[in-house]
Amino acid sequence: MNTQEIPDHDAWSAWHPLELAARLSGVTKPWCVVGGWALDLWHGQQTRDHDDLEFTVLRADVGTFRQTLHGLDFYTAGSGVVTPLPQDTEPPADIAQIWCLDSAERRWRVDMMIEPGTPQTWVCKRDPQIVGSRHEFVRATSEGIPYLAPAPILLFKAKYQRAKDEVDFENALPKLTVPERAWLKASLERVHPEHDWIGML
Repeated sequence: MNTQEIPDHDAWSAWHPLELAARLSGVTKPWCVVGGWALDLWHGQQTRDHDDLEFTVLRADVGTFRQTLHGLDFYTAGSGVVTPLPQDTEPPADIAQIWCLDSAERRWRVDMMIEPGTPQTWVCKRDPQIVGSRHEFVRATSEGIPYLAPAPILLFKAKYQRAKDEVDFENALPKLTVPERAWLKASLERVHPEHDWIGML
């Protein structure tokens, strides 16, 4: 496939997390929903529209997820450039995102994010010194959909402070537990020491 045939970057018709979970139901490797959808899974309801759907996997497991997600073509995404990722080709070490294209409908369905860490340990991609137990950081809905806990999701969102990130923070803040607030505050002080969310926590 040549670059002229790659759909526009905004050609998204993202799956619902339930659809992703159904397609990955046989996979035993660790994965979890991240981004705004992770917060809504935590809330137990959809609080806003979502343009995409993001989930994370470990780099060593990318091949397993590609094999499981039938009917999709895969593209590396980085620095605004989307490039085909041929079958049986590993993503380059500097790539942390793989966009998944519905080969029949020509629409992006899900964004597979590559995370550091191990099956037992969650590691923050922005600061590898921020670590924790995967068992503690990854939760699941009553339907069994795994998602990253709210505090680390907000830590990632703090970098950009887009309008939707501010809404997500405002919606989450009243529900965060004391330990979650403390972890997020300490992590923000380390990664974004001048961030205005620090004073709100």
